[in-house]
Amino acid sequence: MHEIAPAATVVAFLTNPKDPELTRQLPAVQDGARALGLRLIVANAATPSEIDVAYDGLVKQGADAVFVASGPFFVNQRAQLVALAARHAVPCAYSEREAVVAGGLMSYGNDLKDAYRRNGLYVARILRGHKPGDLPIDAATKFELVINLKTAKALGLNIPETFLARADEVIE
Repeated sequence: MHEIAPAATVVAFLTNPKDPELTRQLPAVQDGARALGLRLIVANAATPSEIDVAYDGLVKQGADAVFVASGPFFVNQRAQLVALAARHAVPCAYSEREAVVAGGLMSYGNDLKDAYRRNGLYVARILRGHKPGDLPIDAATKFELVINLKTAKALGLNIPETFLARADEVIE
């Protein structure tokens, strides 16, 4: 077994070019890869068939790991994404825990339970008479790291104990 880091030197970012959040996500991922000295491959997919083609291309280009952009399209395609990662035996990270529950390796993203709670509080303020335009923009403040040890084992990865200790949830 090998350690999860720093083995990956070529990372891939799978994006949906139709998602307006891409303009915010892509520069952040590029900056992070550059700061870590990683070569970044970016692939676009906006349909399920494009996901297959993009993933195959990423593997052919030597991607050691894949990071899937956040957004509703990829959330809805999580079973396909998890199956592709398993078939190609490539570690893959997601932005939502549901992909990890479905068999993905790991996720780091907004805690959706907290987001729904905050949304409810926001709606309550509006129902109490606050004008929506007068309310501050609510941004995520709570994030969660979820790791699937069964998937890590299938990929031959040894997740360091210090990393596991930081996880909000470890699926065994």
